[in-house]
Amino acid sequence: MVVIIFGVSGAGKTTIVQALAEELGWRFYEADDFHSQANIDKMRQGVPLTNEDRWPWLESLRQLIKRCLAADENALLACSALKGAYRRHLRVSDNVKLVFLRGNYELIANQLRQRHGHFMNTALLQSQFADLEEPQPTERAAVIELGRSPSELVREIKRKLRPG
Repeated sequence: MVVIIFGVSGAGKTTIVQALAEELGWRFYEADDFHSQANIDKMRQGVPLTNEDRWPWLESLRQLIKRCLAADENALLACSALKGAYRRHLRVSDNVKLVFLRGNYELIANQLRQRHGHFMNTALLQSQFADLEEPQPTERAAVIELGRSPSELVREIKRKLRPG
């Protein structure tokens, strides 16, 4: 199984996925590690990525997911996956599950201000919320409301997914 934990920058994807991977003994992948240098440079400068910027990145993530499933490897992927089309592209089979970290702008802006050493320019949060398409019921995504400790969020994710 591959579980994609998604949401806007600053939602806590990496923190939560790392904790979940440690508890489950699963592989952890950070989608940001798959961005081109050009994309990273744009984000550092506060320039929002376009769909054209994102598609090669999404395709590399899709290939990663396919490799994990082919190898029968359980994995967690921290990924923004802001739009429904992106999530449909990444969900290569029913063995790919989605978890949406939902929080309001103020909560996530506060979390983002406390983060250090990341290339994402905090000025881009508004564009992230503008691009965000919350999952529709047909996507069968587990929705996790932010505002609690990472350990509480991890417990809720495990309860909602019930991975083996």
